[in-house]
Amino acid sequence: MAVDDVPLDDKVKRTRDLLSSFYSQDAAQTSAPANTTSRFATLDTINTTSFDADQYMNLLVQKSNLEGLLQRHVEMAAEIKNLDTDLQMLVYENYNKFISATDTIKRMKNNIVGMEVNMEQLLEKIMSVQSRSDGVNTSLFEKREHIEKLHRTRNLLRKVQFIYDLPTTLGKCIKSEAYADAVRFYTGAMPIFKAYGDSSFQDCKKASEEVMSVIINKLQDKVSSDSESIQARAEAVMLLKQLDFPVENLKSKLLENLEQFLGELDLSKEISMDSGSEPDSISSVTQVPTREFVEAVHAYHVIFPDSEQQLVKLVQYLTTRHFEAAKQQIQQQISSAKLSNRLRFIWTDVLLIDKVLPEAAIQDFAFEAACVVVSQYVSSTFSHLLDEISGTLVQIQKDGIGEEYPLRAAFEASKNTLIQGSTKVLVDFRLLLDEDLGLISKLRDMIIGWIHQGFQTFFRQLNQQLVLISGKNVADKVPAGVVLVIAQLSVFIERDAISRITEDIGSSLSGGGYEYNPAEVRRTFRLAGERFLQRYINMRTQRISLLLKKRLTTPNWVKHKEPREVHMFVDMFLQELGAVGREVKQILPQGLTRKHARTESNGSTSSSRSNTLRDDKLNRSNTNRARSQLLETHLAKLFKQKMEIFTKVEHTQESVVMSIVKLCLKSFQEFVRLQTFNRSGFQQIQLDMQYLRTTLKDTTEDEAAVEFLLDEVIVSAAERCLDPSPLEPAILDRLVQHKLARPTVQEPVA
Repeated sequence: MAVDDVPLDDKVKRTRDLLSSFYSQDAAQTSAPANTTSRFATLDTINTTSFDADQYMNLLVQKSNLEGLLQRHVEMAAEIKNLDTDLQMLVYENYNKFISATDTIKRMKNNIVGMEVNMEQLLEKIMSVQSRSDGVNTSLFEKREHIEKLHRTRNLLRKVQFIYDLPTTLGKCIKSEAYADAVRFYTGAMPIFKAYGDSSFQDCKKASEEVMSVIINKLQDKVSSDSESIQARAEAVMLLKQLDFPVENLKSKLLENLEQFLGELDLSKEISMDSGSEPDSISSVTQVPTREFVEAVHAYHVIFPDSEQQLVKLVQYLTTRHFEAAKQQIQQQISSAKLSNRLRFIWTDVLLIDKVLPEAAIQDFAFEAACVVVSQYVSSTFSHLLDEISGTLVQIQKDGIGEEYPLRAAFEASKNTLIQGSTKVLVDFRLLLDEDLGLISKLRDMIIGWIHQGFQTFFRQLNQQLVLISGKNVADKVPAGVVLVIAQLSVFIERDAISRITEDIGSSLSGGGYEYNPAEVRRTFRLAGERFLQRYINMRTQRISLLLKKRLTTPNWVKHKEPREVHMFVDMFLQELGAVGREVKQILPQGLTRKHARTESNGSTSSSRSNTLRDDKLNRSNTNRARSQLLETHLAKLFKQKMEIFTKVEHTQESVVMSIVKLCLKSFQEFVRLQTFNRSGFQQIQLDMQYLRTTLKDTTEDEAAVEFLLDEVIVSAAERCLDPSPLEPAILDRLVQHKLARPTVQEPVA
């Protein structure tokens, strides 16, 4: 096998193994002994130091055939060639290293030449300098000693002069109220007084002590004075402590002064700041008192290290008062800018306190208090929005609604208040969240959760407020127009407002632990809109039903005279329907289609039931037989038509008016069932219903249902009539046309 065919890694590994086995002591120790018998010899002993070529050849001849010997010959020749090549490469590599080392040694030898001479010259110069320096020191030694002695004497004289002048100096300090300098001078002289106060400086010591007693009294008075600042009092206590004066009796006094100073701080003052001013500018004016208090607390803590618990209570009380002032501002409906300024002001004080009194952990305390304040601000903002919306509706209720009152304007005002107010609230919250304030950053997720929850609560409370404004019972004195506005406002919230507000919330706020649920709000206001609209219908129906009831209960129908004209109650009934039409026109949209197609009829022709009724009455003279035939016709008509009279009310003009008409006619039918009529009374009811049939046919959505109910009224009157003989068609038409020809103030129904 050629050398080039052997991979490089295998050749390197083989060379390393061969060299390692050659130089390894373990291999030598583990090699077979020289006297190993051929019985234990193997073909692997070729790489050991005890290799015996003859023995190896004999063993190889014994174990291999000719082909194996030839193969082994080829392998050994290749191995020998590889070893020669590896050995040659190893020699070349080491040769290059030897050449490089030789060159390096030559360069070092060239660089060192001349260095020994330079070192000797340098040593000579150093010795010369040292010799001259020793000579100078020797010549100046006596003069230096003399100068140092004179200097010590001068310092001593200065100290002696200072001691003699100390009483006078202390007196000057009293006049200038420089008590700190006096204490510093006196404490500096104390070592001399202790050493020589009973001998050389006895008079100076006595005079100085007398002056210091005056200074101590001055400092005590300063601590007790209410006109002095807290910082000045703390400095006085520190000076007394330096004089070894017992200050423990002043500890409670100074703490009381701290509490008094804290009580006099006016934290309720509104903090205002222009948008262009720097946040730090407020500290130059509004935070000066609190800075003084913080500095006094720091001084007190230094003077009395064991007073930590009392100081913690004080700074917590200060922080609590800060947030109480913020709560008072929130009750005044402040903006987010003013709230952020207040929080910035508080947070600045908190950081100052935390620096001088870290044991109080005031940041955590402030964080908990801020949670309450900001949560209250969010709730207050939504409450204010709720008051604005309900205030618009309450004002309508107070002023009353006449026939010409613009309900549309009230409805638009309520919508605008809701949409614009919600947008303003979101912008206000967005500005608060964008504030670069550490306290707001910590509360961010919580604030977003409060806002989401606030909207959910706001809509729930708005629904409750609308229920209160509309009245829980029909008997409550609430204008029907207000209820109609509330009903349509609920529809607007369910169909439009919720989508807008939800989109604004999604684009403005993200995060938080509470998610706003628009589906629940939509469901609530959808049901509320249906409930309020039904309440409006019930209120209007009840009002008209009272009119109908009065119409039927007032006269004596058994003695009723022959009808000459349509009764005036019909005009009143149509006027009430006209008022309803004018109200719904302002608020509700028009419907798209009619539910039932009306039958073709004119003023002289009644419904099929009326025709049958009249035919039956003209052909029969017996009253009982006519009544029986009328009842049979009535039952047959019911089973034949199966008309759906009362359907679900929609938020349209036609549907609401139609529902009120149906309910009123149904109520009129029930009132008719409670009366007993003579022939003239029955004919009066027939005439009134025929006039209503003519006036209502073009103004109602479901003409077929109206005609059916009018027929029901006539049938009910016939059932309760002693002689149910109808009017002649010609007479009936003439009376109706006469009524139609007369001018009325009644306006067409919507």
